[in-house]
Amino acid sequence: ACTHGFTVGINDDVSNKSLEVKGQINSIPAGTISCKFWGLGSDGTVGANKNSIKIIGDNTEMYAQGYFQYDSKKSGGITRSHLRFGNQLIQSEYLVENADFIACHQKAFIGRYDVLEGIKEEGVFLINSDWTKEEVFANLTEDMQKTIIEKRIKLYNIDALKIATEVGLGSRVNTVMQAAFFIISKVLDRDEAIKMIKAAIEKSYIKKGMDIVEMNWTAVDTVNEKLVQIEVPAEMPAEHVVAKALISEDADDFTKNIIEPIMREKGDDIPVSHMPFDGFVPSATTRLEKRGVSPVVPKWVAEDCIQCNQCALVCPHAAIRPKLIKNEELEGAPELFQTLVAMGKDKDEYKYKIQVYIEDCQGCRVCVNECPKGALVMNPIEDERVAGENENLEFFESLPEDVLGSNKETTVKGSQFKQPLLEFSGACAGCGETPYAKLITQLYGDRMIIANATGCSSIWGGTFPTIPYCKNQNGHGPAWANSLFEDNAEYGFGMKLAVDANRKQLKTNATALLDQAVNEDLKDAIRYALANWDGTSSEVKNNAARIKELLANEEKSATISKVIELQNNFVTKSVWAFGGDGWAYDIGYGGVDHVLASGKNINILVMDTEVYSNTGGQASKASPLGAVAKFAEAGKQTIKKDLGQMIMSYGYIYVASISMGANKAQALKAIREAEEFDGPSLIMAYSPCINHGIDMSMTQKEEKKAVDTGYWLLYRYNPALRNEGKNPFILDSKEPTLPVLDFLEGEKRYTSLERTFPEKVEGFRKGFTEYATKRYETYKKMAEDK
Repeated sequence: ACTHGFTVGINDDVSNKSLEVKGQINSIPAGTISCKFWGLGSDGTVGANKNSIKIIGDNTEMYAQGYFQYDSKKSGGITRSHLRFGNQLIQSEYLVENADFIACHQKAFIGRYDVLEGIKEEGVFLINSDWTKEEVFANLTEDMQKTIIEKRIKLYNIDALKIATEVGLGSRVNTVMQAAFFIISKVLDRDEAIKMIKAAIEKSYIKKGMDIVEMNWTAVDTVNEKLVQIEVPAEMPAEHVVAKALISEDADDFTKNIIEPIMREKGDDIPVSHMPFDGFVPSATTRLEKRGVSPVVPKWVAEDCIQCNQCALVCPHAAIRPKLIKNEELEGAPELFQTLVAMGKDKDEYKYKIQVYIEDCQGCRVCVNECPKGALVMNPIEDERVAGENENLEFFESLPEDVLGSNKETTVKGSQFKQPLLEFSGACAGCGETPYAKLITQLYGDRMIIANATGCSSIWGGTFPTIPYCKNQNGHGPAWANSLFEDNAEYGFGMKLAVDANRKQLKTNATALLDQAVNEDLKDAIRYALANWDGTSSEVKNNAARIKELLANEEKSATISKVIELQNNFVTKSVWAFGGDGWAYDIGYGGVDHVLASGKNINILVMDTEVYSNTGGQASKASPLGAVAKFAEAGKQTIKKDLGQMIMSYGYIYVASISMGANKAQALKAIREAEEFDGPSLIMAYSPCINHGIDMSMTQKEEKKAVDTGYWLLYRYNPALRNEGKNPFILDSKEPTLPVLDFLEGEKRYTSLERTFPEKVEGFRKGFTEYATKRYETYKKMAEDK
């Protein structure tokens, strides 16, 4: 904060009014134990440490303090927990700088972050890894080894992931690491601490079911026998790992000065002069991160593959991709670069390849579960590194993009040969939102402008300083911006008006050029552009590039200068507003309604998670009857707002309801129809979320089940059909084949009510069944009406 004309804590080399902090003052009361925990977002580390604070604070006379740092990713990012315990009052309102205990819950952090920074003499370091007792020390960096030896650090290792997996907890290692902390740190008596941990587990997880509670109890009981103290050598050993190089030596200044320090969690050290002054950040930078945080990744079993490309379509992080490769382009391929003969008409000219980006994969398993032939299996990331997958990737990326062969981008398979212009985002593993946005970028990304509502999609979409929206080989990609939560539709509307105004000016000036003495080739190119003013074909794009080249050689005039200024508008823009249901159904609905009612050609994508996902799962107007969410702990008392039916009442707006896992072709068709419709469009996309209390590896299956049970309906309302004498409303959902109760009973946001308010369950279930049945019949009748 700036007071009396100076700042403290930053390096302000612009105003030069910052005061240097020359030393640390340790004001912590004697006997206080300071701890720091490095965790991975969604692995449960923060939750476990909050429980530790409660256990000690509620059950002992000790004082307890906790503070939690998160990076800006949804899950899979970095968390750091700062805990202090002591017999005297703790009033130290700053991060732990001198730690008695440090835990590293993910071995991928070794060599990337300064994990041991600030550890005290004779402190304790606990690491979660699958290394054997003999391997642990050799897998630390030279600096870490030196610190451990010189400060006489006690070193412990536990394979928390193996324990968690064996008891059924998946990747959530929190309970294991919490138990290990209490055993090692001796903050409390071991037996007493374990009793308290188990009581806290029951309180925390009982809503999710007794089976979850018992899994966590089993994990706690397993820790003592699996926890290993590592012998620390007296002198530096010959073996160590080298700190990871995160960027190349020839990287640009923004990457070197901003991205690299932040990727190492050293962002506080960046001088003010290095920060962008206008808010502009280059895109296509998440590819630099290569976080490697998933211990297991998909392995392509080529002989079982039927080349359907469904794995690529559903991958939330664009970490698995297909390509068609000409036979001659395989010269110089790595020895283990496996391909198949392409199917159908392409068999003589092309080979087919599925490539996994192992360092960018979040290990969600969605692709594995979606593959119809079991051609993907999960394998340890270390094995895939040894098998040369990173070398394969380097060659794969050198090959041409957007090679469709005989396929069309209007098909599910063909669309996935297009380069995704959204990659490696900060979304949760298994996210239901990103596959929709990624698909849209594959279709229209090279001419897209995106206004993004604040929420999950703005966090995974604009995680400073690395941006997942990227560019194709021509340097074209989505232009992305985020305003506020409530005004995103208006924000996108302003972008559309600006595009229209710029194109109008360009058209006027381009027409004027035809009467001036300019190159005949330029005139021909401009005539083609004017004749195909709203075209988006490859020919139109190539002609726009040709105009740009020709303009550069013309003698400058007022008209020429104006055309050069606006030349990027020769190809019309695809303007989209992205956001969640909290924005579109609720706080920003007024703007959504206003913008759609305007009649302008703007597209709105609502990624419907049925809760305010980004802020922890609060109820929204999109939350269904009986769903448990924050502010609806006893179940939501009212039915879900029918946004689609409300907007269809205008009669001139394209409206679609899609669910990718249920009908991929329908989702693709709706997106294409919406973008091609000459007017406003609204797409509501069902997006399973971690807040639903489901297995996130099954998000696509959950999308299918939602439709099969009639929980979610598929339809398209296309006003253009009325001009053909057809009913504009098409119901793509078939009669439900399963009871809607099958869906409700598979998600903890509904079943948790059975333990908290069991008396309400029967009424909610009956009410939802009646609602779902009546809703389907209503929409069925709409489809039959002329």
